[in-house]
Amino acid sequence: MSKVLNVTDKTAIVLSFVCVLHCLALPVLLIALPSISTLVDFENEIFHMGLILAVVPISLFAIISGYLHHRHISVFFISTVGIAMLVIAVVYGHSVLGDSGEILLTIVGSALITFGHFRNFTLRRVYHCDKAINASC
Repeated sequence: MSKVLNVTDKTAIVLSFVCVLHCLALPVLLIALPSISTLVDFENEIFHMGLILAVVPISLFAIISGYLHHRHISVFFISTVGIAMLVIAVVYGHSVLGDSGEILLTIVGSALITFGHFRNFTLRRVYHCDKAINASC
């Protein structure tokens, strides 16, 4: 089970990074290569919804499972705030928050999720090592 939790934490970190990369790199890419905007509809929210549908269940599974091991409520709180920020950024998007608001919310939310998963990963490892007999951690 520990290996599954490690994979979910790492997957959630990567997905959060993809959110930030998408928000920051896409405008630069469109400026550098404007012809690609004719190939892909970047106003389509399917990509954002897809990321949220991947990030939320994976993150919740990893964070809740980790909490049941290490019992640090701060990790759970930080991560759920980050998840909520991403969901708000996707649901309200640039139409309500504006482009800057959406990007800022996504970056901060992703950073909180990444921090939460990193902390979750390290706390579970410490918990596992404390419980293991003669473990080489």
